[in-house]
Amino acid sequence: MAGSSHGHTPAAWTGVTIAFIGFCVSGAFMVMAQPVGFWAGMAIVAVGGVVGWVMSAMGMGQPKDTHEQFQTALAESRAASAKS
Repeated sequence: MAGSSHGHTPAAWTGVTIAFIGFCVSGAFMVMAQPVGFWAGMAIVAVGGVVGWVMSAMGMGQPKDTHEQFQTALAESRAASAKS
């Protein structure tokens, strides 16, 4: 996945950042034994997923054909190195 820049997009970074903040909020309220705050944090986690999905749909995510291009380039590279 590293060769295809998996996750290195504004949509991924924004969605994960929002979800992480929600996780921290939820964890803090769980320790304080406040169920309403816990569920508010879980709602923030869900919002992070929705925001990431919407941003990806708006074109700020990784293009769908990126993985196909990477696999093609990898196969060509391996074929070239096998001939050498």
